[in-house]
Amino acid sequence: MSNKKNDIKHKTSVGGQALLEGIMMQGPKGAYMSVRLPDGTIETEKKDFKRLKDRFRPAGFPVIRGVVSFIESMVFGFKCMTLSAEKAGLDTEQEQENMSKLDKWITEHMGKKMMTALTFIASIIGFALAFLMFFYLPTLLVDLFDEYLFLGAIEKLHPLFEGIIRMIIFIIYIFAVSKVPDIKRVFMYHGAEHKSITCYEKGLELTVDNVRGQCRFHPRCGTSFIFVMLIISIVISSVLALVFKGIDEVRIVWVGIKLLIMPLIMGLGYEFIRYSGKHDNVVTKVLSAPGLLMQRITTAEPDDDIIEVGIDALKSVITENPEDDAI
Repeated sequence: MSNKKNDIKHKTSVGGQALLEGIMMQGPKGAYMSVRLPDGTIETEKKDFKRLKDRFRPAGFPVIRGVVSFIESMVFGFKCMTLSAEKAGLDTEQEQENMSKLDKWITEHMGKKMMTALTFIASIIGFALAFLMFFYLPTLLVDLFDEYLFLGAIEKLHPLFEGIIRMIIFIIYIFAVSKVPDIKRVFMYHGAEHKSITCYEKGLELTVDNVRGQCRFHPRCGTSFIFVMLIISIVISSVLALVFKGIDEVRIVWVGIKLLIMPLIMGLGYEFIRYSGKHDNVVTKVLSAPGLLMQRITTAEPDDDIIEVGIDALKSVITENPEDDAI
């Protein structure tokens, strides 16, 4: 099988997200979610997803649209993930049996409002841990290495080494998570999502046999987006450190600056992913390579029953005219 981009006949803007026992797809017909139910059937339903750019024109401007799209996708994706878990029966009796006594007491005496509040608190803690892991820790490690191992010799290269350490932490984290059984299933659905879209882009009939034969890696994947952002952050941080000398000396301030430029990095990363979806050149190949390699972890070869879900989800969002979803 050839995986070359010149096999692609139609470059689509259709994209999706792997869920728990399901796939969400977005296309010209809107957003649809297909889930494999406990009885073995596939349920496909349309989800209400109104984009800000449809109501507020500036939200669709280049760079800005990347930030808006990222936030919208995170919120909408989380809702779909939660709903898919409920539909697939992963949130029912078994979880009730596994609930701790404290969880049961809170649910019985304080109801859903308290559980909602606890979920919100858990989310805040999660964001705090992500900040410490991906922003503060790389900066701290580079400072320690430079002081005790390199004796200040890499002072001007701090942004570069911070970026490299951030990538290493991200890879280790994803690899560890991939060992969780439920996540392994999600990664199989991720592979089915990519394979289905690639089959459609090649102009092939959307059958299990055709989809099975496609590559599970795709350049417009969110994994590639994250790596592109990491690379862009290294470039921008290095430029800032060189232009504004001493800006990275006060570490708390430096971490704060990197947080402030995150929207710009997201926006530029989004524009690159859009560009790479249309073009195949040296720049897109080099910057897309780390993300494509990472997809060896974040995707897995799907079973035929998983491929069926991907096909159902994709068919729900496309029209008979491919130009309706052209990039």
